Amino acid sequence: MEKLFFVQLGMGADLHGQDITTAAVRAVRNAIHHNSMPGLRSVLPGQDINNMKVNVRLAVPCDKEKLDQEKVKQVLPYGDVTVEVVDGGMLTTSGVVLPDKQDKNDLIYVVNAAVEVGY
Repeated sequence: MEKLFFVQLGMGADLHGQDITTAAVRAVRNAIHHNSMPGLRSVLPGQDINNMKVNVRLAVPCDKEKLDQEKVKQVLPYGDVTVEVVDGGMLTTSGVVLPDKQDKNDLIYVVNAAVEVGY
């Protein structure tokens, strides 16, 4: 990324079902949920929002091989999106196993996201 304009931070959790992709998608949505970037287009090459570069850095506690990066990318409607996965996040207990929610155990998966936007 040649120029970095801003970094948005978010957190997402999967309370039941132990799905790392669900937690990651929620983290990215949380990071971008309260943002509007009306001036961004004017500084992008060609003034085209599809020319922005978006790097999503996800801190995940486990199941990296099960993370569906394409589902994460779909949360971001514009630009050239890349996903980077690093160690982090958290596993904690929900205190209960709910088989009807596809729980395999009582763990909550927590993912942190940093969404970097520039060109």
